[in-house]
Amino acid sequence: MTLAYRGTAYHGWQVQQNALSVCTVFQDGVERVLGRRYEVKGCSRTDAGVHANGFVLSLRCPEEEPPAIPCGALQKALNNCLPRDIAVLDCRDAPPDFHPRYDCTGKRYLYKIWNSPVKNPFWEDLALQYRSHIDEALANEAAARFLGRRDFTSLCAAGGAVEDKVRTITRCSLRREGELVILSVTGNGFLYNMVRILAGTILEVCYGRLAPEDIPGILDAKDRSKAGPTLPPHGLYLDRVFYPGDEIP
Repeated sequence: MTLAYRGTAYHGWQVQQNALSVCTVFQDGVERVLGRRYEVKGCSRTDAGVHANGFVLSLRCPEEEPPAIPCGALQKALNNCLPRDIAVLDCRDAPPDFHPRYDCTGKRYLYKIWNSPVKNPFWEDLALQYRSHIDEALANEAAARFLGRRDFTSLCAAGGAVEDKVRTITRCSLRREGELVILSVTGNGFLYNMVRILAGTILEVCYGRLAPEDIPGILDAKDRSKAGPTLPPHGLYLDRVFYPGDEIP
């Protein structure tokens, strides 16, 4: 299944004992529809407040207990009982060995910024407000310095458990839609808080604290303190997950 969700009310995707998660609420919906609480595997862990336009998950039904409802009807039934901030966009049968995380070949994230000195209540929990003007040409010059296969240790927050921090970024650019600025980053994988730190580093360039030509040195340093700040989670969106056969930009 592919979900879209607004992460404002949730402490991320992963089930937690003392906090409400997207996965818990989704499993509640499945249990109401199918009468049983099935195991669910997700393509990623999203932090508290992070949103998703295309979060992929798998729900495995035991062979002796197949659901008595086809995929299209299951999608409709779940959307009727899930809260308004979670939607099932697609539901289909998958091969028995499909894993939404390990079969993933790449992901695309967006970071949305409301670039205006005047706040917009409709973007309050959906984009970061940044009052200083963002020069798109300068920002894109900085974004281009992240392209390629690199060690992104400098863009990994403390707490990340992955030892291999080499990733490949195939696309990194900003576009403006009126007062909304959207950073789009596509790669074969991402480290803990990597996109939020990358976006924070680009804003440091826009603010004048860094220059685009500083970015290669920041990455070479493999030192988190050299990069920009970790931007708040409410501007971040998991936009798309790629699988074998998909064309990655």
